[in-house]
Amino acid sequence: MNRPMLGIFDSGIGGLTVVKELLKRHSGASFVYLGDTARTPYGNKSPDTIIEYALEDAAFLVTKGATVIVIACNTASSYAADVLRATYPDIPVFDVIQPAVDAAAAMPEQCIGIIGTKATIASGVYETRLRAANPDLRAVSAACPLFVPLVEEGWTDRPETETIARVYLAPLLEKSIESLILGCTHYPLLFKVIRKVVGDGVSILDSPSALLDHMERELSIPEGGEQNMYFTDNNEYARYFRDWFGRPFVARRADIDSRDRGV
Repeated sequence: MNRPMLGIFDSGIGGLTVVKELLKRHSGASFVYLGDTARTPYGNKSPDTIIEYALEDAAFLVTKGATVIVIACNTASSYAADVLRATYPDIPVFDVIQPAVDAAAAMPEQCIGIIGTKATIASGVYETRLRAANPDLRAVSAACPLFVPLVEEGWTDRPETETIARVYLAPLLEKSIESLILGCTHYPLLFKVIRKVVGDGVSILDSPSALLDHMERELSIPEGGEQNMYFTDNNEYARYFRDWFGRPFVARRADIDSRDRGV
């Protein structure tokens, strides 16, 4: 019998924030990661395309031995989580949205800001679920379409990035938000600039921490197996591994055949 293994995917490197949180808590966690860097970002794609890509990503992970699927992408979680659960009824599927909603609804703050990709914000999924969790909550959202490309380019501490962040976050600050959901797994990599813009008076909730809290309640994290990284584009992302994880990983090339999703 194969060892249990987490299969984690994202449109690019943002999902590595989930891997980082995973390894901080479970250094021996067994996982395979797929970053669809050839087709990033997902946030400007149509719902049908997002679902198609998510199906292909999940199928690749299953062929690599994944026994649990983790959607480390808010955009894919917004549109494809239920499709993946229907496609893989015998495999647990975790998304990053509901854990963040549950964490936000449990906080004392009543005015919650949400930032994400165009597709995530257009879906209205955070607002809908927050109202369902607590009808008294007031939620305001803003799309930040340039954040993912800035992270992918490594522009996490450039003056231009702060300028863009101030433009994106101004409408939320004008609404006097008390907390802010980072509704994209890329956004924790911009934590410092976001904190500078919103100030210390706004609580910031990131998806990776909420997701790992939820997963630890729902299953025993598999440990003692392999830890593999795959990307769909030849890239330089291996340079991040030692800085982010304290040790190197081998960045392998993933070839995804859209004609065969393996289901």
